[in-house]
Amino acid sequence: MTRPFTTLISARELRDLLAGTTPTVVVDCSFDLADPDDGEFAWSAVHLAGSFYLHLDRDLSGSKTGLNGRHPLPGRAAFAATLGRLGITPATQVVALDRQGGPYASRLWWMLRWMGHEAVAVLDGGLDAWRAAGGAVDAQVPVAKPAAPYPERAPLAATTSADALLAQLGRVRLVDARAGERFRGEVEPLDKVAGHIPGALHRFFKDNLGRDGRFKPAEQLRAEYEALLGRDAAAQTVHQCGSGVTACHNLLAMEHAGLSGSRLYAGSWSEWSADPTRPIAVG
Repeated sequence: MTRPFTTLISARELRDLLAGTTPTVVVDCSFDLADPDDGEFAWSAVHLAGSFYLHLDRDLSGSKTGLNGRHPLPGRAAFAATLGRLGITPATQVVALDRQGGPYASRLWWMLRWMGHEAVAVLDGGLDAWRAAGGAVDAQVPVAKPAAPYPERAPLAATTSADALLAQLGRVRLVDARAGERFRGEVEPLDKVAGHIPGALHRFFKDNLGRDGRFKPAEQLRAEYEALLGRDAAAQTVHQCGSGVTACHNLLAMEHAGLSGSRLYAGSWSEWSADPTRPIAVG
């Protein structure tokens, strides 16, 4: 059996994979936080031939209460049904992509690992890399071969809660993936309160990418994260962002660099800042 792709896959590797016999499902997760319809509209106009679309709000998030963040995780049973609808089983190689440098694809990557699915990778460079490599695109809506809801399996990715994080502040390495001006509290275009969780370190998710829009080499990512966190710190690290999406980009980068074991605070700043009793920091 071919070894599964578990972090990144190149356009050339994906072309070879699709030409082979490995059951493969490609999912486009393109999205725009400022225009939630934009990603689906772009997919409907042109997409990697045969790729399905999953929407961040409808498919990769659960119900919002006003206190659990802008993109809370869906229930595992609901997400299992979504995966089954696309024909994804434990034997399926899943490839996620987007057109924004990988944050939304990384969310799907992380969520599949959260469901216990190992064979999931992000297309490095997204749709642009696919087209540059001569990959086929079209506007046809593919027909899925539905399967049963994805079976219950032990998670391969860990989470933490706001209460657990609050109890660990000062003893956990916390990494914020938002842009610097949001981290410092200079602007806040999406949430009601500006700032960051006290003690958080800053690693803008786009710093994982080179000028070509692809992820930096694994060795370089490893060196950069070890410089930020120290060596052997992955298991003590929690990642967060605004709503638990771009933090998955940092989790993917660390996993690709061989730094496994970090956790996601899925509620992130949008959940944390919704409770005025929780501490905040600026600067």
